[in-house]
Amino acid sequence: MCTSVEFLPWRSCEVITGGIDSKLAFWNFTKGRPYELVDFGNDSSGNAGQCHNPPHIHSIAVPEIDMLDKIGKICAVPAGGVVNVIDIDSEIAAIRSKSSSNSRKGSQSRSKDGSSTSNTDADQNGKKRLRLDFTLGGHTGPISSVAFSMFGERGKFIISGGNDKLVKVWNWSSYFHAGLSDNNDDILHLNIDVSQKVSWLCTTPADTDNLVVCDTSKTVKIMLSDRKRPKSTGVLV
Repeated sequence: MCTSVEFLPWRSCEVITGGIDSKLAFWNFTKGRPYELVDFGNDSSGNAGQCHNPPHIHSIAVPEIDMLDKIGKICAVPAGGVVNVIDIDSEIAAIRSKSSSNSRKGSQSRSKDGSSTSNTDADQNGKKRLRLDFTLGGHTGPISSVAFSMFGERGKFIISGGNDKLVKVWNWSSYFHAGLSDNNDDILHLNIDVSQKVSWLCTTPADTDNLVVCDTSKTVKIMLSDRKRPKSTGVLV
């Protein structure tokens, strides 16, 4: 079942989708099938102690066209309790390179003994990915929604919300290109307890009241997301 879809603003005929099969699919919608798949269910880089089986993809965030010069052609994909920030072009290139390499290896193996020795490991060399998980202060439950910040420096932050009743504001852009180090204390910019499971969230370009959160209560929460103690107002729906 497909649970999320986003257009790629730099590729006019393409979309990406995610679903409960734990797969991120790249589509050219002039055709009837995906041209590439990223399977987060086979991701071998998971951390012990955090298990969401299978890691469903309930949300995808793609930057708007005016953000691309600063943050690149990326997408944020929450799979289970981890926000994966991936460089789309390098991810696709790595998949195609691996597929080509496996085809050559399989052809060589079959020429010798008639059997295939294709490697099914999902960890593609050369892909560029940042994992925002519980070891960095991340979610302890499945993530239901993710968005790029529209306030301040657009796209600087990624905001995620999940079943652990928390909203996380990630300073991801400082680490995606430089990589993680022994001191990643400021990668989690803000941690907000909303007291209910988060269903959906978005941001606005306003200087105040710039984070909108819908949870399992009957209230839409509107917050100021650039302070350690966010202001919250309720709007009944």
